[in-house]
Order: sequence, then C-alpha cells, then structure tokens
Amino acid sequence: MSPGSNDILSQKERQALSAKKTALSRRAAITQALRRYFIEKDYLEVETPCLIPAPAPELHIDAVRAGEGFLHTSPELCMKRLLAAGYPKIFQICKCFRQGERGARHLPEFTLLEWYRSHTGYLELMDECEDLVAFVLEDLGLPPVLEFQGKTLDLQRPWPRLTVREAFERYASTPLEQALAGGRFDEIVAFDIEPSLGFPQPVFLHQYPSALAALARLSRQAPGYAERFELYAAGLELANAFSELTDPDEQKARFERELSKRKEQNQTVYPMPGKFLRSLPFMPESAGIALGVDRLVMLLSNQGEIDSVVSFTPEEL
Repeated sequence: MSPGSNDILSQKERQALSAKKTALSRRAAITQALRRYFIEKDYLEVETPCLIPAPAPELHIDAVRAGEGFLHTSPELCMKRLLAAGYPKIFQICKCFRQGERGARHLPEFTLLEWYRSHTGYLELMDECEDLVAFVLEDLGLPPVLEFQGKTLDLQRPWPRLTVREAFERYASTPLEQALAGGRFDEIVAFDIEPSLGFPQPVFLHQYPSALAALARLSRQAPGYAERFELYAAGLELANAFSELTDPDEQKARFERELSKRKEQNQTVYPMPGKFLRSLPFMPESAGIALGVDRLVMLLSNQGEIDSVVSFTPEEL
C-alpha cells in the first residue's frame, strides 16, 4: 500500500470518528444524568471486577475467556454478594463482554447500568424505570415525546404492562407452549414480538415462563411464571429485571441445569460460582435490573445503529 493510500485511510478514519461528536456528547450527558439520579436517590455507586473466575451459567450467554478466568457478562453476581453483605441500594455503570454478539443493536463489549434494591420487588423497579427516564429527559432538557427513526415515541408515564402470554396471543405466529416445547421462544420473541413492542410508548413485558429466568424468584401470583420483566421502547430491548432468587439450593439446581444444557450443546461449561451461592442465604428479598446504556443513548439521540453511539466499534480498532 502506498503512503498516499495510508493518508486517505487515515483521513476517512478521522472523519468517521468526528461524525460521532454529537452522539458522543449526548452519551456523556446521559451518563452523567444517570449517575446524578442514583446519587440523589441515596444509592451507593460501586465498582466490581471485570475479570471473574465464574460467570452465571446461562445457556444463551457466552462469556469471553481471559487467562484463567472470564470477563463478566454482567456485574450481577458480585453486586448480589454486596447486597448479601448489607449494602441496601447499589448501582454500577460498567463495561460488559459477551462472546459473538454483533449486529445493529449488539456489540461484544457494551455498557450496562445495573442497580439493586433490598426489600423490594420487580414491580417497584418498573416504577423506578419510569422515574429514571423522566429524570434523564428533564436533565437533558428533552421533551417527553420524541421522534425515533421516523416514528413518535411517547415517554410520558405510566407505561403499559404486558404479560408474555398476552404478547404471544397478540403478536406471535406460534403459541407460547409450542414455542417453549420446540426451543423457539427466543426466536419467536425476536422476530414476531419484539418489533411490535414499545410504540408509541415503552412497554414492560413481564411474567416470563419460569424456565426462562435462571436467577429470578418464581411468581407468587402466577404459578409456572417468574417475577421477571424486560423493558422495550421502539422495538429496542432496554432492560432486563427480576425479583431475586435467594434460595441457594434452588439456585444451584438451576445453574446445574443450565450447565448441563451447555454441555449438551458443546458450549463452554463454566465453574460453579460457589462464593455467590454461599452468600445467598444472607441476601434479603431484593430486586435488580440491567439497563443497556448504549441502547438508551440510541433512543435519546435518534440513532438506528449502536455503532453510531460508541467511540469505537471492534472493526474500527
């Protein structure tokens, strides 16, 4: 390659980075607003290690191996150990890593906001999500009704709540039980249901089948379902939350089932997270949530692809 070609490539690379200035400025403002919200609500900001010996074993989430350990797919296990040690309200904004996730809405390295509250349940976290977004909008001076990719998005509270069964009855080409039996639940949600969710308002999709909530408490009102929700806005999955399972024996049994499934599918079989399991008897009833910061920035800056709201994609390094 000639020196002139290098100059042309360098110029294009600099132009591509320069084109992100507006979105990255909006990202910085959103991140600062998120942090202010939790500080004002008396949450303690914590930092936990990215390199851990054992991630939570979940069938459809693959951790990135790093030396003798793994890069965390979420700070969940460490943050729950802090809950068990007596920290009642904690939050963290951090980088997370998942093997093989790449697309218009996915990156293998991404930013999560996670927060946990003791003595509360997942329904209260729905209210807190609404409150958080309202705070960010006000902090940024944005109206509650926005345009996203040519459509109107109304972020005014309250947001509708839809059970998984209702969503399947309304949008899916396959009944819920058939999708579960055939191992097609995630496929049906991604292609039939997800694109229809979150217009004109965000929606809480809740009451997930118990088999699809490895770390969530089972519902006390709806047998066979778990106290889990996902928040969708404009077809984007923004957050995943649940009331926490605190029974160490039940949690270990669920992990063992997930590890068995991973082994059957020739996926990496992780070590059992023993210290996390030993902490569970001391954890009060709690609820926790992970919110995708990159996707929230997409939503509030009217960007249709995640590449536009991060400084560097893997391909730009």
